[in-house]
Amino acid sequence: MDPFLRQQALPVLPVESAVAVTVGGGTITPPSGDANKATRALLVGGAGTLSVTMADGTSATLTFPATACGLMVPIAIRGTTGGTASAVVAFY
Repeated sequence: MDPFLRQQALPVLPVESAVAVTVGGGTITPPSGDANKATRALLVGGAGTLSVTMADGTSATLTFPATACGLMVPIAIRGTTGGTASAVVAFY
Protein backbone atom coordinates (compact mmCIF):
# COMPACT_ATOMS: atom_id res chain seq x y z
CA MET A 1 0.00 0.00 0.00
CA ASP A 2 1.39 3.38 -1.02
CA PRO A 3 1.30 5.70 2.04
CA PHE A 4 1.06 8.74 -0.26
CA LEU A 5 -1.95 7.40 -2.20
CA ARG A 6 -4.48 9.73 -0.56
CA GLN A 7 -2.14 12.64 0.13
CA GLN A 8 -1.79 15.72 -2.00
CA ALA A 9 1.47 15.43 -3.92
CA LEU A 10 3.61 18.42 -3.07
CA PRO A 11 7.22 18.43 -4.28
CA VAL A 12 8.18 20.75 -1.42
CA LEU A 13 7.55 18.10 1.24
CA PRO A 14 10.78 16.57 2.55
CA VAL A 15 11.73 13.07 1.50
CA GLU A 16 12.16 10.35 4.12
CA SER A 17 14.89 8.27 2.48
CA ALA A 18 16.87 7.73 -0.72
CA VAL A 19 18.51 4.91 -2.66
CA ALA A 20 20.78 4.76 -5.72
CA VAL A 21 19.02 3.29 -8.76
CA THR A 22 20.52 0.68 -11.07
CA VAL A 23 19.18 1.66 -14.51
CA GLY A 24 17.51 -1.41 -15.98
CA GLY A 25 17.71 -3.18 -12.64
CA GLY A 26 13.99 -3.89 -12.35
CA THR A 27 12.16 -3.13 -9.12
CA ILE A 28 13.70 -0.46 -6.93
CA THR A 29 13.76 -1.61 -3.32
CA PRO A 30 13.42 1.32 -0.94
CA PRO A 31 15.45 1.39 2.27
CA SER A 32 12.31 0.30 4.15
CA GLY A 33 12.37 -2.96 2.16
CA ASP A 34 8.77 -2.50 0.98
CA ALA A 35 9.02 -3.16 -2.78
CA ASN A 36 5.42 -1.95 -3.25
CA LYS A 37 6.31 1.57 -2.15
CA ALA A 38 6.55 4.02 -5.06
CA THR A 39 9.14 6.79 -5.26
CA ARG A 40 8.19 10.40 -4.53
CA ALA A 41 10.84 11.80 -6.87
CA LEU A 42 13.95 10.99 -8.91
CA LEU A 43 17.22 12.84 -9.25
CA VAL A 44 18.87 12.23 -12.62
CA GLY A 45 22.53 13.22 -12.66
CA GLY A 46 23.40 12.27 -16.25
CA ALA A 47 21.45 12.96 -19.44
CA GLY A 48 19.72 10.14 -21.27
CA THR A 49 16.58 8.04 -21.36
CA LEU A 50 15.01 6.08 -18.55
CA SER A 51 12.40 3.37 -19.11
CA VAL A 52 10.33 2.99 -15.97
CA THR A 53 7.42 1.12 -14.44
CA MET A 54 5.07 3.77 -13.11
CA ALA A 55 3.35 3.44 -9.72
CA ASP A 56 0.14 2.31 -11.42
CA GLY A 57 1.98 -0.48 -13.28
CA THR A 58 2.11 1.17 -16.72
CA SER A 59 5.38 1.58 -18.63
CA ALA A 60 6.90 4.83 -19.83
CA THR A 61 10.14 5.99 -21.44
CA LEU A 62 11.36 9.37 -20.21
CA THR A 63 14.04 11.52 -21.82
CA PHE A 64 16.19 13.73 -19.61
CA PRO A 65 18.10 16.30 -21.68
CA ALA A 66 21.43 17.57 -20.41
CA THR A 67 19.80 20.82 -19.29
CA ALA A 68 17.51 18.88 -16.92
CA CYS A 69 20.28 16.93 -15.23
CA GLY A 70 20.61 17.44 -11.52
CA LEU A 71 16.97 18.40 -11.05
CA MET A 72 14.62 16.52 -8.77
CA VAL A 73 11.67 15.21 -10.81
CA PRO A 74 8.48 14.51 -8.81
CA ILE A 75 7.49 11.12 -10.26
CA ALA A 76 6.08 7.97 -8.68
CA ILE A 77 7.72 4.85 -10.11
CA ARG A 78 8.31 1.30 -8.89
CA GLY A 79 11.27 0.31 -11.08
CA THR A 80 13.42 0.80 -14.16
CA THR A 81 13.57 -1.45 -17.19
CA GLY A 82 16.38 0.19 -19.14
CA GLY A 83 17.82 3.42 -20.39
CA THR A 84 20.96 5.49 -20.77
CA ALA A 85 20.56 8.04 -17.94
CA SER A 86 23.15 7.87 -15.18
CA ALA A 87 23.57 8.79 -11.52
CA VAL A 88 19.89 8.19 -10.76
CA VAL A 89 18.69 8.45 -7.16
CA ALA A 90 15.17 7.55 -5.97
CA PHE A 91 13.64 9.53 -3.10
CA TYR A 92 10.87 8.24 -0.83
